[in-house]
Amino acid sequence: MSKQKNVFISHHHGDDSHVDSFQSMLGRGEYHVRNSSVRMKPANERRVKEGRVSDNTIKRLLRMKMRWASTVVVLIGPKTHSRPWVNWEIEQAHKLGKRIVGVFLRGGTQADVPKALDDYGQAVVNWSTKGVVDAIEGRNNRFESPSGELREPVHAMATSRC
Repeated sequence: MSKQKNVFISHHHGDDSHVDSFQSMLGRGEYHVRNSSVRMKPANERRVKEGRVSDNTIKRLLRMKMRWASTVVVLIGPKTHSRPWVNWEIEQAHKLGKRIVGVFLRGGTQADVPKALDDYGQAVVNWSTKGVVDAIEGRNNRFESPSGELREPVHAMATSRC
């Protein structure tokens, strides 16, 4: 029996093709993802690059789309950690009380994990149907390396003296 889940897929727009692959991978496991993330048409992308759309407008749109979703999935590719909107989306998802799951794309490394994902994520998993579905459903809270092994923290923990 197919199961449906509403998710917001945070990703670098250069990885748009991986969003389709992600949805197809989960569909083969009879898990249907309804994605509310922003995928800009070329004309809209040009308007954003030209500064004709304010950051406040973009933020409002992203918050609306995230409220609809129960989970925010962050696709981790080579440039994900350097995208300012990805970290902002993760922080907003945390404020909205959403489950946050990172998924390594093929070629993604531990160094590519956005800092906000290490700070607020509930799981980071490699690209496998079972691991991703279990992470979205909250049955898997592991922080894995791209190979699926448990990973060491990337960012040092803050320490203080009492």
